[in-house]
Amino acid sequence: MKNLQTNEIPLNDKAKRGEMITVCSAKGGVGKTMLSVNLAVALAKKNMKVCILDGDFQFGDVSLAMDIHATFTVKDIAEEMDRMDATTLLSYLNRHESGVDVLSAPDRPEFAELVTIPVLERTLDFLLQQYHYVIVDSEVGFQEKNLYLKEKSDTLLVVTNLEMTTLKNTKIMLETLSVLGFREKVQVVINRADMESVIQATDAPDILGVASPIYIPNDFQTTSQSINIGVPFVINRGRTDIAKAILKTADIMTSRREIATFEAPKRTIFEKFFKRGRNEGNE
Repeated sequence: MKNLQTNEIPLNDKAKRGEMITVCSAKGGVGKTMLSVNLAVALAKKNMKVCILDGDFQFGDVSLAMDIHATFTVKDIAEEMDRMDATTLLSYLNRHESGVDVLSAPDRPEFAELVTIPVLERTLDFLLQQYHYVIVDSEVGFQEKNLYLKEKSDTLLVVTNLEMTTLKNTKIMLETLSVLGFREKVQVVINRADMESVIQATDAPDILGVASPIYIPNDFQTTSQSINIGVPFVINRGRTDIAKAILKTADIMTSRREIATFEAPKRTIFEKFFKRGRNEGNE
C-alpha cells in the first residue's frame, strides 16, 4: 500500500464537500460491484479525485475486482476511530493504479459489527472533504447501516436487470425509497439491457415506474474476465460497448454534479424506518 499524499481540504470548509454515490440493488448478482469499480475509474479518468468504499462489510468484493491486496480495511479505522483524523485516515486507504483510492471491507465477516454507524459517519465526513466523489458499493437491502448509507448519499444508483424476480424486487425497493423520501436521489441502471429475456429493455421503465434509466449492455465475456483478473474493463477494454456505457454514466454524474453539505436530521430516516416496521408488527 502506498502512503497517500493529498492536498487536504480544511475540515471546516463545508462548501468543498464532495458527492457521495451509493450503488445499491434489491437482489444480488446484478452487477453492482462491476458498476461501482468501473464508474470510480471512469470518474478518475475525468481528473476527479475518487475514493471507493466497499460497503458490503461482510462479503465485499471491491478489492478482488481491483486486484488490491489490502494492508488495511475499514475494520482498522473502526478500531482506531478515537484517535482518527483526516490525515491518519487517508493512510489507511489503498491506492489503485488508476488513481482511485480504495477503503476495503473487512477480510472476515465477523468484523462487520465493528463498523458502526458513528464510524461510518465520521469516516465519510472525512472522505467527502478530500474527494470529489466517494463511491459506495453497498450490500443488498435495507439493513440499518445500509439504510444510513442511502440517507447520507447524494445519488443512489439502483441496479437491476430484465429478470422478472429482479424487476419485482427492484420495484419494491423503489417504492420503499419513495416512502423514505429518497426518490429524488434515485437513478435506475438497467444492466445487461440487451440480454435475452421475455421482458424487453423498453418495457422496464413502465414496469418500474421510472423515466430515463441508464442502460448498460450485456457483455458477459468482458465483465467476467475483468473480475477474474482484477482489472476494471474501462482501463483495458475501453472500446467495448459496455465500457462506453460506463464512461457515459460518468459523464451523466459529472454533468449534474451538485455539491451540498449534508445536514443530519434530528431524527434519522433509519430510525423512522425501523420504528414504522415495529408499529406495523404490533397492529
